[in-house]
Amino acid sequence: MKEVSPPAADVGVLVGRFQVHKLHEAHLELIRHVVKHHDRVMIFLGMSPCRVTRNNPLDFDARKAMIQDAFPDVSVYYVRDCRPDDLWSKRLDNMIYEHIKPGAKVLLYGGRDAFIKHYEGKIPTRELEQEVFISGTAVRNTIANTVPKTTDFRAGVIWASQNQYPRAIPTVDVAVWDETGEKLLLARKPDEDLYRFIGGFATGPTYESDARREVDEEAHIAITDPVYVGSHQVDDWRYRSEADKIVTLLFEAKRLSGNPRPDDDIAELKWFDFATLRDEMVVPEHRPLLKMLQCKRETHHEDEHRTGD
Repeated sequence: MKEVSPPAADVGVLVGRFQVHKLHEAHLELIRHVVKHHDRVMIFLGMSPCRVTRNNPLDFDARKAMIQDAFPDVSVYYVRDCRPDDLWSKRLDNMIYEHIKPGAKVLLYGGRDAFIKHYEGKIPTRELEQEVFISGTAVRNTIANTVPKTTDFRAGVIWASQNQYPRAIPTVDVAVWDETGEKLLLARKPDEDLYRFIGGFATGPTYESDARREVDEEAHIAITDPVYVGSHQVDDWRYRSEADKIVTLLFEAKRLSGNPRPDDDIAELKWFDFATLRDEMVVPEHRPLLKMLQCKRETHHEDEHRTGD
């Protein structure tokens, strides 16, 4: 790091995330510089409101222990993320002043691409010119592709799995009607006797685009714009013992063109007369979706009848 004497200050403060498994050379360079020039050093760790995410996998305690293993005399605190920047800056200032003596001079430090451009508080800042720059994202990506054969690693994976909020895993299902709107296209998977709606996991930019993709992949037909019908938590056998659950969004659309041809993980596609379609013809986890469609049809017919009167 380029050695430039900082303005006189009693306390040096670093703000960062330090979301890595160990302090890398760029971190060490920053902290050593601040320690060298100040009697007291404080580090405030950014704390996300989201738990165990790709960008913020480590909690405060884990990062504090990592820093103090290398720098036991450094005080480590956290500052919660919030919007807008002026509110976050005011919160940071207040926390700093709570932990220093009245009248003490403070200097805030940041490295490349650090918090300084978002800081709108009253404390002087200084951006350090680092000789080494290491991306925390790159470090995490490298770790993600490595599977150490250690007890600590396995314990860490278990810790991460136990410290997430239960997830709703989104899927889409599509009720595809023929041109008359009286027949419904259903699919059957290999080794199954009952039928189901065309659908799959939602991974695209919108649920409507996911619905179109699934119909194209599993049936190779073009459809009208998907219309949302409703949502339902699916009793999927794969997730019955899990806290995470599948929540599907049911859409409906009419076939525009093409002859249905089964593909992907579908063994058969079949048109059913909706008026005679019964629960026992459909896989149990999709029966609530069929009921949803039936209720919508009944409501529509009742509305038409009232309008006709």
